[in-house]
Order: sequence, then C-alpha cells, then structure tokens
Amino acid sequence: MTTPLLEIEDLDVDFRLPDGDVAAVKNVSLRIAEGETLALVGESGSGKSVTSTAILRLLPELAHTRGAIRFHGEDLLSVSNRRMRELRGDRIATVFQEPMTSLNPLHRIGDQVAEVLRLHRGLRGKRARTKVIDLLDQVGIPDPARRVKSYPHELSGGQRQRVMIAMALACEPELLIADEPTTALDVTVQAQILALLKELQQRYGMAILFITHDLGIVRHFADRVCVMRQGELLEQGATKEVFATPRHAYTRALIDAEPSGEKAPVPEESPLLLEARDVWVRFTTRRRWFGHDDHFAAVRGIDVTLKRGQTLGIVGESGSGKSTLGRALLRLLESRGDIRFDDSDIAHLDTAAMRPLRKRMQVVFQDPFGSLSPRLTVGEIIGEGLRVHHPELKRADRDTRVQEALEEVALDPAMRRRYPHEFSGGQRQRIAIARALVLKPEFLLLDEPTSALDRSVQATVIDLLRELQRKHDLTYLFISHDLAVVRALADSVLVMKEGRIVEQGTTRELFDHPREPYTRELMRAAFLSDAA
Repeated sequence: MTTPLLEIEDLDVDFRLPDGDVAAVKNVSLRIAEGETLALVGESGSGKSVTSTAILRLLPELAHTRGAIRFHGEDLLSVSNRRMRELRGDRIATVFQEPMTSLNPLHRIGDQVAEVLRLHRGLRGKRARTKVIDLLDQVGIPDPARRVKSYPHELSGGQRQRVMIAMALACEPELLIADEPTTALDVTVQAQILALLKELQQRYGMAILFITHDLGIVRHFADRVCVMRQGELLEQGATKEVFATPRHAYTRALIDAEPSGEKAPVPEESPLLLEARDVWVRFTTRRRWFGHDDHFAAVRGIDVTLKRGQTLGIVGESGSGKSTLGRALLRLLESRGDIRFDDSDIAHLDTAAMRPLRKRMQVVFQDPFGSLSPRLTVGEIIGEGLRVHHPELKRADRDTRVQEALEEVALDPAMRRRYPHEFSGGQRQRIAIARALVLKPEFLLLDEPTSALDRSVQATVIDLLRELQRKHDLTYLFISHDLAVVRALADSVLVMKEGRIVEQGTTRELFDHPREPYTRELMRAAFLSDAA
C-alpha cells in the first residue's frame, strides 16, 4: 500500500476546562491520498473543525492532544514550532468559512496575498506583485491589476473567498484544508467556488480535506467521506457507497435531513392579508452640492400578494433585493408604491402610526446570535415586545406568556433564565421565533432563518414553522437562497435578480418547469435534480 499524504492515527483532543475535561475528538483515524478529496461531515460540535485545527497545530493552549498526525510520514504533533511554521501556509494551506473575519480589514488584499509569498518564498517588490496578480487572475478576480489595491470590504462575499483561496494556493500546497468554505455564500457563488477548487486541484495535483455539514455538496464534490458525531468517527468510505448504503443510523439520518415534503395549498377563498403594487426602494449613493444626487434602485416595481395562511418564498442571489423588499413591505424601509395590510393602506404611515401594527407583523432574522441581546436573559428577550405593546400586563402575566411561547417552540420554559450564549444555534433560532410569536402576530417575515444551521437542525426548524403555521393560520414571507428549503415550505415562489422579478409561480410549477435561464441556473447550482 502506498504511503498516504496525510495519516491521522488514534487522535484524541481534550479541552481542559476549570469544571472538568471535555473530549472533543475521540480516537479518530483517517487517511488522505495525494490528489484525493476527502469530506469530513457532521453537525456542529461533531469535532470536524477541531480535527482540522489539530492538523495545523492551531488549537488553544487548553487543548491536550494525543495520537499521531503524519504528513509524508512526519509526525506533526512532534515537530518543532519552527518546522510547523514552515509547513503551515506552504505545503499545508487552509481556507476558512468566513473570509471577512479571516482577512485583515486594514490591509489591501494584494498585500495580504503577498505576505504569504514573502514568508515562504522570499518574494518582494515587483516579483511579488506580478505573482499576486497572476494568483488573483487564476481564482477569477476581475481586473486583478486594479483589485490588488482593494480592501476586503470593497469585495463581494464570493470575491473575498476567492482571495482566501489565492492566499492558500500561493505556495502550491500539497494539502488544502477547506473548512466550510461555501456555507456563507449564495448557491450560484457556492457552485463557482466548488468548480474553482476542482479546477485548481487538478492543476496543482493537491489533496483537499473538505469540512462541511452540507451533504449535497459532498455528494458532488468528494471522492471519499468520513462521518463524525460527538467527536467520534462513525463511518467512512467511497462517497457513492456511503450515500447508497449508509451503515450507520446517524449517516442515514443526515442524508434524510435534506428538506422534503410539500406545503398544502391555502383555500381559494382565503382573504388577502398583504398586497403591494409597484414597490420601489432607492438608496442615495452619492450626494452632490450641485445637481441631482446619485441613486441606486434596489427594488424596482415589484408586485406582491399574500393570502392568509400562505407562504411566499423569495429567492435570488445576494444583492438581488430580497431582504430590501421584505423590509419595505413591513415599512422598515422607505419605499414608493402601494402597500396594503389587511385592507389598510400602510404605504404612507409614519413610525408612530405603524407602531400599533407592529405586533401583527413580526420578523425572524438570519443570525439569531446577532439578533439576540447577550446582556438579557431569554425571558427578558421574549418579554420585551410584551412590555412595549402590552404595558398593561402584570409581571406574572407577562412571564406566563413567555413560558407559553417557549413551549410553542418546544423549549423548556425553565430555560428562560439563561442567556443566549448558553444555547445551540438551533435553540437560539427557536428563541427568536418565540420572541416573534409571543405577540400573536398574523404575519412573519422570515429572512434566511435557517441558512446558518446544520441540515438536521434546519429540518426541525422547518417542521416547527409548518406546525406553527397550521396551528395559528400564520402568513409567511420566506426569504432564502436555499432553494431546497423554499421548495419544502412555500406555496408560491418569486425569483429576484437585480431588484426585479425574473419569474414567479406556484412552487411545484416553478421547480418542475422553470422557464427562465436564471431560475434554471439557481437550481443547477443548488444541485436540485429537477433542474439538471
């Protein structure tokens, strides 16, 4: 048997905390051959990222590691720090999940890529700049000679991830560790990044350790797959075999966690709850001393109708205007056009006039950790809306309503005394839903509410939203770039691009027979076989 490029044998990682040791990785063994793509999959907390970080020797001091990690037969856990710095970024490189936090916001991207070349290849000045421009060109950055002077905030999410890939490939590594490199990206950008990684892998002959919780990507991208849960390696094998005949029940559960099912249509006689005509949203991009200011139209002449109990899905890439439209319909942004809610004209109401309607129109945002105050307990967070809209309630009555809201989202009411950081991502999203439900709204704007969650957690949140809608006759405006989730939840779908509607129709019609090339492109990028 040929010697593998990377071999992990009996790896254990414990975190030594004040209240006891936590075993994050337990007796993990795996191999990666030269030029191979191995996917390491599992839910959050399964030990995937800890395993990859152990390879790079970047674990915090409180981590205690045992076992062996051999790269070309050299044990990385035993080599000196100096030797690891030589290997890290040179022969072993990594691409992280969120490029905005991985890139230094104070330095131009050209300088950040050049730093890798200076440290590992000794390149400086004109030679380094030429190489940087070539790398940016390889990863598909437009006009790379100009973009070397850009700062990270001046690039899109996909472009920032391409810069991270350029940095990783600067020294032509033998092993690339890609830790959730596409999770924060739109499906079309995700497909472009995956195609780019495959192309560059073939060009450089490198191996890829691909860490993800998205089995749809794994099915199309990896040669072999390893499944982890609670620090243990449960199953590994060729990707086709694992997907066709999974041996472990947990692997089967992950595969089955893909969003499925279809929403029952609302009755024809259901009354309209929300109706909007010719909605425009413009932002001022530049103010001038003389002449007219420069404007950008983020939403351009959109019509929307929603019946009680209906779910309208809005899909499209970042920058398509999805979230801007949703906020405009709830009068959270200034807009032009007609907007009626429950037969009341709300298009021209000011903040004070809208306040009584707010309890009937609630929002659940994408990132529950960012939208929940870390300084308040869960009970205080959920009860905040009651204090604003129902000041007549006594503290005991308010607390009763908070407990009822927690029970509605399948959380223990005793948890109301905890803080957001004490909960998992899925639990935090349930808390965000409870905060909206406590006011007994009729309409919910759900803005990417499942995009930051594992597939299995997504499935439970989707089931919860379905049940709540049936129970309370809720109306949803569901914004997402995850077409599989939209297909499972929505009655009808509106596809947006550059502020305009490209295509709309019932969910079944649109997914079974998409008419527009852009819609078909979205579905191909999401690996939906109906669009293949």
